[in-house]
Amino acid sequence: MQRDCSQHQQQHHRDRNLRSHQQRIYQRWADTSASTTHKPAAAFPLKLCQLLCILLVHLCFLFHPASSMKLVIQRVKSASVTVDGSVISSIGPGVMALVGLHQDDTQEDLQYCCKRLLAAKLFANDNDVAWRHGVKQRNLELLCVSQFTLYGKLTKKHQPDYKVSMKSIPAQEMYANFIDMLKAAYEPDKIKDGEFGAKMDVALVNDGPVTIVVETEPKTPDTNGTDTAAP
Repeated sequence: MQRDCSQHQQQHHRDRNLRSHQQRIYQRWADTSASTTHKPAAAFPLKLCQLLCILLVHLCFLFHPASSMKLVIQRVKSASVTVDGSVISSIGPGVMALVGLHQDDTQEDLQYCCKRLLAAKLFANDNDVAWRHGVKQRNLELLCVSQFTLYGKLTKKHQPDYKVSMKSIPAQEMYANFIDMLKAAYEPDKIKDGEFGAKMDVALVNDGPVTIVVETEPKTPDTNGTDTAAP
């Protein structure tokens, strides 16, 4: 009887030691899992991915800068351009447009702005309903003035920076093409111009006032590496 009791106590002792050992193993595993899961460094891969995504976006804009030709259109009662004390161009009622060329502008940008400028419905129709007619429908004049400062940005020192404007020689050719497009799409004698690159005194009487900014759609690189208009 005593022998059976002793064996029972020994078995109970072994079972208790086994359970204790199992509990220690489980607790060690739980502690390891908790330290791995809640360790602050575990968030590092996620933040690294976020930083890489931001960097890629900035690189895309750096190597594929958005380009857009820019017009500042004003409905006028009169406008004129004076160079060296002499009036070289003037119009009565119509539209005056400041024309800014971006360094990446193309012929497509010229065509887009030409169409928008001539079609801009800034005038009332014969029934005096506002915003129904453009210069062509009203048979009015158009005065264009080249304006590279439309792409000026102030630096930290508050100085203007025009580095994204198209350089003078290619800009002069592009601007001349733009004027030719306008004359081809309208009556040539209704298209007036300033003097490219000159210091001009521009005078106008804004009718309204009405001033609208027109820009071509910025281009974004497609999968083939060419530039396409952004949606």
